[in-house]
Amino acid sequence: MKGFKNVVYMSLAVGMLFYSIPQLNFREVGSLPMIFSVIWLVMALLIIAAHLHQILGVDEEKRKQQLRINRMKKWQMEQLVQGRRKLLQFRK
Repeated sequence: MKGFKNVVYMSLAVGMLFYSIPQLNFREVGSLPMIFSVIWLVMALLIIAAHLHQILGVDEEKRKQQLRINRMKKWQMEQLVQGRRKLLQFRK
């Protein structure tokens, strides 16, 4: 379901881009309408690229590695806490 949501949002962004390109002003170099058009175009392309990045799963391996690291840290913390409990039991 998560990938489907990214496909829908990316499709909407691409549709919005195709609809707006003919209406953006790129004729007058250095004018405020052209600066706005360029910034708007860059933002739309960044949104499309971000969704494409998620769809392709580029960070999937990195996410799996981070999950393994977090599990190991949790396990180490549990071992540390259990070790302290044992030390407290011996002191009584």
